[in-house]
Amino acid sequence: MAAVQQLLASPSPSPVTRSNGTNVTNGFNGAPDPIRMDIDRPSQSPVTAPERVYRDAPKQGDTRIVVIMYDRSQEAILSIFAEVLGQPLRLKQGFGEITADDRGYVVGICASEAKADLERRHTELVVAVNAHCVDLGMPPDLYLSAHCDYEFLYTHSPFLRRYLARFTSFILGQIVHHDELMAKPRTFFISTTFPNVLAALPNLDILTVGADAVEIRVDLLREPLEDGSFSNVPSLSYVGQQVMLLRQRTELPIIFTTRCTNENGRFPMDNPELYYEYLYRAIQWGVEYIDVELWLPEDIRRRLYERKGNSRITSAFHDFSGTFKWPSAYAQDVYYRSTKYADMVRMMVIINDHNENFELEYFRSKMKSENPNGPPLCAVNMGEAGQFSRLLNKVFTPITHPLLPIIAAPGQMSTAEIHAALSLLGQLPKKSLYGISSSAHRNSTPRAPFYEKCFNELGLPHQFSFVERLPGSPANIEAWCNQRQFGGAYVEPGISAQNLTKHSAFFSTLNNGTGPTLTEAARAIGIIDTIVVKSGSSSTATSTPPSMPSSPPKRYSGSFGPVFQPGLPPNTSLIFDNAGWKGILSTLTRDLAPSAYSGRSAVVLASSSDDAAPVYFALKALKISKIYTVGFRTPSALARNAPPIEPFISMESLQRARSGSSDTASPFVIVSALAPEKSNLVGMLLRVFGAAGLTGPKRKVFLDLAGGAALQSGDLAIAAEKSGFTAFGAADVSAFTTVESLRLLVGQNVPYSFVRFAGGRSLF
Repeated sequence: MAAVQQLLASPSPSPVTRSNGTNVTNGFNGAPDPIRMDIDRPSQSPVTAPERVYRDAPKQGDTRIVVIMYDRSQEAILSIFAEVLGQPLRLKQGFGEITADDRGYVVGICASEAKADLERRHTELVVAVNAHCVDLGMPPDLYLSAHCDYEFLYTHSPFLRRYLARFTSFILGQIVHHDELMAKPRTFFISTTFPNVLAALPNLDILTVGADAVEIRVDLLREPLEDGSFSNVPSLSYVGQQVMLLRQRTELPIIFTTRCTNENGRFPMDNPELYYEYLYRAIQWGVEYIDVELWLPEDIRRRLYERKGNSRITSAFHDFSGTFKWPSAYAQDVYYRSTKYADMVRMMVIINDHNENFELEYFRSKMKSENPNGPPLCAVNMGEAGQFSRLLNKVFTPITHPLLPIIAAPGQMSTAEIHAALSLLGQLPKKSLYGISSSAHRNSTPRAPFYEKCFNELGLPHQFSFVERLPGSPANIEAWCNQRQFGGAYVEPGISAQNLTKHSAFFSTLNNGTGPTLTEAARAIGIIDTIVVKSGSSSTATSTPPSMPSSPPKRYSGSFGPVFQPGLPPNTSLIFDNAGWKGILSTLTRDLAPSAYSGRSAVVLASSSDDAAPVYFALKALKISKIYTVGFRTPSALARNAPPIEPFISMESLQRARSGSSDTASPFVIVSALAPEKSNLVGMLLRVFGAAGLTGPKRKVFLDLAGGAALQSGDLAIAAEKSGFTAFGAADVSAFTTVESLRLLVGQNVPYSFVRFAGGRSLF
């Protein structure tokens, strides 16, 4: 404690004012930062956005009391649920004992006792989750499965906490990706056509590159029987384990499909209620998309839609007769019947003539104009003659992969094949994308080979180059951006949007002098790390004559870039964005539900408010109630709409935080952006706040954004674990940030698991 007091005795560094009136934030020890110049750092961070701009923030979701029904031998799962949700635990002997006073707690009821009054529970007060460990070697209790709200199947694996966090975040409506996916210009899903999901797991990281969701074809699963044969219909117990295995290994949304025999599947059609049983169980398992075939009785489709929870219903129609015609009353009838109980409509038919692709496009356009607020339409012609329609469909186009044993439908193409065809048709022109970095970061983030690997895997025609910006000057940045083939860039480290625009004639004259478009995150944080190109819009953005640097830009990609063709095309605008905050948010919610942070306090250590700004934005999105700061002063503009902020400027302030009056008062998360040489201070704060006793969930969170030397970073992680923290590092944030950057720059989803896999679980 004495060492902490000594380090806190000196005041936080103050900005040094230059002769030109701009501020330069000092390092932690008061010395000017020798690397960042005016162009790299704003005079002060702008206002943090109010609640309404947190469009991508987690939602409050379902606030009912979460009740876990558990096997008596598996009581340990209760504490994991409590930690993931960030709530203390209470045990009850039945649902009748639960009252409104139990709000804010996770309640556990032994499975044998829950049966007594499960059906009589107060459904507006509680949400009942049946937790079943498949390691027990027996299926879940049929009564509990049939009458619970949700069912969590699990094994004791290293992925348990992560898997549970995604499950609870989804079923409670805190993180639902559907709206985000539907906002993308183009989405794909890949079907796992394996008879056993285990066969897909070794290659799942590669299989899902470019996919926005993964489909499990339940009708293609083959459950082995004791006599060596296979079940005609896989049991619910077997299917549940298959879903569990898939969910443990991918963060992508899952599509649950029971394709019938008449529609190129294997699921029997003699008992429609069997479909309801399987599809509703998928809803209970927290599957994001439920494929409901249109031929099923309307009562079944209605019941599924009314009980879907946070899952989305896809109404599916397939016609393999070869006689279906898009310009027919029957086609419109199929569409309108589908929309009645659906969040998405899928129509797939066999055609005989290439011209029928154009009839489909007219149908697609007509339905959209007549139903502007209707559910999204995925419409595809199957077979070789219909492959052209797969290029034009933009909503959940089904794709295949060479590593799959069979294709799910005739005419399916891989992501790479679709992109190659679009490029040949001129619908996906070749662009030049850049990684813009400073000399200090050149060797620490070799992303160029990774981006090239992604482009090759996705079949994108673009070229990626890693370039170095000149310190204190925007000239070379605007030279890369002001060219006809410019396709976007990531910028590392991030730079001030205000200063970049202020010191660049090119950027300041975009959009008729209003400058580049800033996203909500970029405007609030003030630092940009991604430059996105929006082409063919109605934007009035104009391009000034090129402002070329006096010397050619330096390239590190090892290949010659395309010849500069100065000037952005007409109706092209640049969008400044910040992807780093999403990387922080995704890391913090990887093992915990967003509600675990709500109302808690945090400690942020940084050498400048610029480094802290994206952390503030992420913490505000998680509804952190108070932020303690170390090493920097928060400008009034940044603090105005942020949670209450208190700097640690004395031993008394630290002691107040350490001995808070409640669990939520003591810091729950510590985020450090300090350089590795300041690790001693970080380690001390970890020990100080880790030693504070808690009566609720024991695990706290430590996030090290500095990276730096692997040894020092590892030492901090060990210190954090010993002090009761779950530790995450800069590699986690960087990987999630790369996922977001690729989504922004090329509109493609590259799973986090592939980013880490391709980088050998190093930074990249």
